[in-house]
Amino acid sequence: MRLAVLADVHSNLHALQAVLADVDRVAPDGIWVAGDLVGYNPWPNEVLEVLRERHVRAIRGNHDRAAIGGETFRFNELAAEAIRWTRVHLAPAGVGYLKELEDRTRSSMPEGLVAMYHGSPRDDDEYVPPWAADESIVRAAGAPYVILGHTHLPMVNRFRTGLLVNPGSVGQPRDGNPRAAWGVLDLTQRSFEVRRVGYDIDAVASEIRKAGLPSELADRLYDGV
Repeated sequence: MRLAVLADVHSNLHALQAVLADVDRVAPDGIWVAGDLVGYNPWPNEVLEVLRERHVRAIRGNHDRAAIGGETFRFNELAAEAIRWTRVHLAPAGVGYLKELEDRTRSSMPEGLVAMYHGSPRDDDEYVPPWAADESIVRAAGAPYVILGHTHLPMVNRFRTGLLVNPGSVGQPRDGNPRAAWGVLDLTQRSFEVRRVGYDIDAVASEIRKAGLPSELADRLYDGV
């Protein structure tokens, strides 16, 4: 069985559409999304509608919780301003969809348990960069396949107890590569492939500025930071 794994879409419709076109070429058995569906970019409603129509298995991230709850005390000013914008523009259907999601999920597959968190099994808001990801996270999850998001950094760590992965970010990569990131989790092969997809950054940057979101959010997309 193969799963498409996405994370940190952050309301970037153009990037999501490019990634889903690549997903369709791979033709996995399902699509999992590790949180932060909204924030930063100007298409929260459109992105949520696409994900809902695709019947993805998604969880909430910190931006999603802030979009429906309004708490931004842990956010930097750019992120907080984007959340304030999102809360103004988010349609009732989008609010309802986010409220229905869980903050973490796990599912039993023939190959073993798959567990997905936005931050980590220890804390839904914990940042786990590749250089700090150790086997204790897999043990805490109690599953041989563990998916994380939140850092926007792709990661594939193999341990004796399981596979710990992060697909990177669809909507705002931060590993120096501006192309949208996603991953293929092959449960049968116990492997994870990070894939990169180009999209029209100019169009996204233009809409960010036109929407009145901070211009820094447009500028960073070009450098993948």
